[in-house]
Amino acid sequence: MEIKNLSKYSDAEKIVLAEQLWDSVSKKDLEISDDVKNELDIRIKNLEEGKTELYYWDEVKSHLSLSK
Repeated sequence: MEIKNLSKYSDAEKIVLAEQLWDSVSKKDLEISDDVKNELDIRIKNLEEGKTELYYWDEVKSHLSLSK
């Protein structure tokens, strides 16, 4: 598989492409282990119960750069 030079496309066009690629994947063929399903269920429950802190990507990047 060859990836073409994507720099000539706008960010909006790249997002549309990514969405189209994602939608083309058959979700029924994806295999997720029971451990991963359980972890995702726990995370969703914690999020719904307000037990999870959410961060903006810029906050995460800033924190990571301070950790170096």
